[in-house]
Amino acid sequence: MLPTLYISHGSPMLAIEDGVGRAFLRSLGVLLPRPRAILCITAHWETDQPCLSSAAQPQTIHDFLGFPPALYRLRYPAPGAPDLARRAAHLLGVAGLAVRSDEQRGLDHGTWSALSLAYPEADVPVVQLSVQNARDGRHHLQVGRALRPLRAEGVLILGSGSAVHNLRELARGRDAPVADWAQAFDDWLAARVTAGDLAALADYRRLAPQAARAPERGALSSHPGRRRRGRGRTGASALPRHRQGRLVDVGLSLRPAGLEPPPLAAYTAGPGGSA
Repeated sequence: MLPTLYISHGSPMLAIEDGVGRAFLRSLGVLLPRPRAILCITAHWETDQPCLSSAAQPQTIHDFLGFPPALYRLRYPAPGAPDLARRAAHLLGVAGLAVRSDEQRGLDHGTWSALSLAYPEADVPVVQLSVQNARDGRHHLQVGRALRPLRAEGVLILGSGSAVHNLRELARGRDAPVADWAQAFDDWLAARVTAGDLAALADYRRLAPQAARAPERGALSSHPGRRRRGRGRTGASALPRHRQGRLVDVGLSLRPAGLEPPPLAAYTAGPGGSA
């Protein structure tokens, strides 16, 4: 059975720049058993109800502004998996969740920036699942429970985003220290996940320190050019230092025997930023 993972995908620049976060993401494809397909829950796709990408050949979406031209030339031509999209939709429906599919949706950088390193051959089919920022943690736990059977069917369920994503308050520059409020939220989150405290995680907006500042509500406002190229206020040199490559196995005790990730300290700091 495959694990369920959450990773920080960091800045899109990790796809083309060296660093600790890049090295960690490159190790995933070797560390994990090879999946039949990947279901990526991406923080860069927000909808009012769960939505699954069902394109057979999804396009690469460059949903950011102000980065070097080389990044916009990058393509990740992994095939889609319409059959997986249908299977996931069925599981969500059985759980009483309204769900829809999108045949036009491509792969945003929350998906391809990480997978281009973990699976550079782009030969593992990929489906994206949206998040519902207006809903609470209990809703998303219900989504996760509904999708659990996919793990036994060879599907890697991968959450991709950033535990702290508030570009308005993060200090800029590679050597900028981690803000105290960001550290406090990140440490609380890691401790609750490690303890398997689902009740606290479901109510994180009330219980976690600095919850109103860390996972910024309406994070897409930080990405005004969702499907456009162009130059913006966030340049390649303006990358806040933040924890990159933190691996959280949401399966907790369900990790397959013999699959032991590197020590957490090996990849809890490194260059790159949130995007």
